[in-house]
Amino acid sequence: MAFPHLQQPSFLLASLKADSINKPFAQRCQDLVKVIEDFPAKELHAIFPWLVESIFGSLDGVLLGWNLRCLQGRVSPVEYSLVMEFLDPGGPMMKLVYKLQAEDYKFDFPVSYLPGPVKASIQERVLPDSPLYHNKVQFPPAGGLGLNLALNPFEYYMFFFALSLITQKPLPGTLHVRTSDCAYFILVDRYLSWFLPTEGSVLPPLSSSPGGPSPSPAPRTPSMPFASYGLHHTSLLKRHISHQTSVNADPASHEIWRSETLLQVFVEMWLHHYSLEMYQKMQSPHAKLEVLHYRLSVSSALHSPAQPSLQALHAYQESFTPTEEHVLVVRLLIKHLHAFSNSLKPEQVSPSAHSHATSPLEEFKRAAIPRFVQQKLYLFLQHCFGHWPLDASFRAVLEMWLSYLQPWRYAPDKQSQSSDGQARCVSERWAPFVQENLLMYTKLFVGFLSRALRTDLVSPKNALMVFRVAKVFAQPNLAEMIQKGEQLFLEPELVIPHRQHRLFAAPTFPGSFLSSWPPAVTDTSFKVKSHVYSLEGQDCKYTPMFGPEVRTLVLRLAQLITQAKQTAKSISDQCGESTAGRPFLSWLGFFSDTNSSYPANDLDDMGQDSVRKTDEYLEKALEYLCQMFRLSEAQLAQLTLALGTTQDENGKKQLPDCIVGEDGLILTPLGRYQIINGLRRFDIEYQGDSELQPIRSYEIASLVRFLFRLSSTINHRFAGQMAALCSRADFLGSFCRYHLMEPGLASRHLLSPVGQGRTANRVRGPRLSLRFLGSYRTLLSLLLAFFVASLFCIGPLPCALLLVLGYFLYAAAMTLLTEQGKPHQL
Repeated sequence: MAFPHLQQPSFLLASLKADSINKPFAQRCQDLVKVIEDFPAKELHAIFPWLVESIFGSLDGVLLGWNLRCLQGRVSPVEYSLVMEFLDPGGPMMKLVYKLQAEDYKFDFPVSYLPGPVKASIQERVLPDSPLYHNKVQFPPAGGLGLNLALNPFEYYMFFFALSLITQKPLPGTLHVRTSDCAYFILVDRYLSWFLPTEGSVLPPLSSSPGGPSPSPAPRTPSMPFASYGLHHTSLLKRHISHQTSVNADPASHEIWRSETLLQVFVEMWLHHYSLEMYQKMQSPHAKLEVLHYRLSVSSALHSPAQPSLQALHAYQESFTPTEEHVLVVRLLIKHLHAFSNSLKPEQVSPSAHSHATSPLEEFKRAAIPRFVQQKLYLFLQHCFGHWPLDASFRAVLEMWLSYLQPWRYAPDKQSQSSDGQARCVSERWAPFVQENLLMYTKLFVGFLSRALRTDLVSPKNALMVFRVAKVFAQPNLAEMIQKGEQLFLEPELVIPHRQHRLFAAPTFPGSFLSSWPPAVTDTSFKVKSHVYSLEGQDCKYTPMFGPEVRTLVLRLAQLITQAKQTAKSISDQCGESTAGRPFLSWLGFFSDTNSSYPANDLDDMGQDSVRKTDEYLEKALEYLCQMFRLSEAQLAQLTLALGTTQDENGKKQLPDCIVGEDGLILTPLGRYQIINGLRRFDIEYQGDSELQPIRSYEIASLVRFLFRLSSTINHRFAGQMAALCSRADFLGSFCRYHLMEPGLASRHLLSPVGQGRTANRVRGPRLSLRFLGSYRTLLSLLLAFFVASLFCIGPLPCALLLVLGYFLYAAAMTLLTEQGKPHQL
């Protein structure tokens, strides 16, 4: 195939580009269907890259395409139905793909748009371990722009489809679109159901070609040799495709390459994102030796040198944070893969039942998760656990993780809850899955503990996440299976060293090739060790989930759950007290408690029902943790007492944990944690000039500023007269001091020792304050007084005189009682 810039211009392509601007969407779809039906592959191959880009958008995210991630049936039903019909696995677009596939066309895909680790390794001339990239790397000619992959039409289409989830940014107005209702999410589900069927076999392509396309493109001779950072494995099903001679053979053996390609593309594009440290750790010592040998020999090569290692690896050190939508789509993939793998026929589940008569689809069901998904999903989850914000959006990552940990939920005979509401016991048939995915359970559980210890457990959403994890891990028999897996990993080596090395260096595969080794327990131990070492390396330091270190973290979490329950109850009690003590006008929104001891929280917005839910989640989570780690009430009580978590009778007045230093109180690490999580607070009140405090929500901002300027002018002009009046010893002097004097700032309790020297001498003289007239409550009270007076036929002027007279009588009484009374406006 000639390069695109050497091809003749296509009049069909030019016509379709013009129609994409001038014609409505429905008409364009009809024209495309007709073009796909009528034109031969020779004409269609020129429009295929443009059509794919116009649907999914450009790889740089500039062109949005059809915006599948925000297209919903209830918002745009006509466009939605047209898109779903056109892009359906059995629709016109896929028919175009198969039409081009039969002619063995290839399309160039830039390596620069692949996930960071893949791009860096290819640019470094190290071939990734996925068969998806083998024999596809195409080096640029002299003066070329960069590396490309030569992909067949099905691969090219799926690459764009999968990457559009990451490269395409939704429009600002569509940020709150529900992911499960969008066209992209539904299409992912349809493609998975079509190419990874849980019942029956994969449907053959809708193509007129009787033979079907070749599963692998013709090998391209690279201009430079490649090393590999993992053991090279060819397609598991290649032998079935290449040597298909029997007419009566399973038809899935001829078309299973599409299922394998689809899964590889989804996994590579969605899960192959992790940090530089992870990339380096996942390289085996054998692969590192190959890379070193290649780098030493390449210096004498006649070809252009490879990109320097540090420069290539630096290209993807930028942080990658998946979106919530990305995680939801990955969860859909995981759930379907569990259903796909669990749809094995009963006689084929056991490795001993495997024979040469087993169909390729059944082989693929057994190998899909351990061969293609396990390693990259583990690294992806580790990346999410370490980089996701500490907020409620982590729930999406959490549910994705929990979905992978519970394959029994997606089995045909999935377990349900018993009549008493208790989860049924996890069957022993799932013990091999638990053991061969040990790190998914243990290390990620420790990672979740570290997150939970840094979150506000008073929040109902955070409490729900702790409850969900505790409930899943507390399922009967699951903890015992995890503990058994840890014992198998930690048991001493009793095997021949060369076999041990061969097994540890290989990735985790279905255990059929281990069945010839006699001791069953030793084989199981090898599988567990192989899983751990292939993911963490030979020199990994494993922390047992049921060891003393993790148990200490669980005890600390249990203590924090107890504290969070007490804090939630305190907030609930405080909200009840403040609501009962507020005046009637507070219900109209004119009152704001600025001296509350607790910050804003979900509980304030959701009311008493939220408090009840939070308490219920935390109570059940504590119960599940005690079941898993066999914690007694005496242990919890002793730990709570040792850490000083006992609160006073109302649970609100105790200060955070502090020690007394030279400059005052100093927070301990426990005290800082208590403040961060809202467990305790200092009583903070405004200590500055009352006239300069921030404008409150119950005040009129413009009126407050005007009254401040007016009172400042009066105070400046009549400062001497006010000072003389307040210095009198008679009743007039007392009356003036009651209204014009403010307590000196030096007499207040200063919380910060830093500000003592600066504010101790700031004692103001007598002054007038009119700020109280800018309050909604004061103005509404005056309006109500005038309204009530009008009911008794009292005009505005007499009403005002009566109010002034009444106030003077009140102020005179207060002046006689005390000269130390606070000014009424403060």
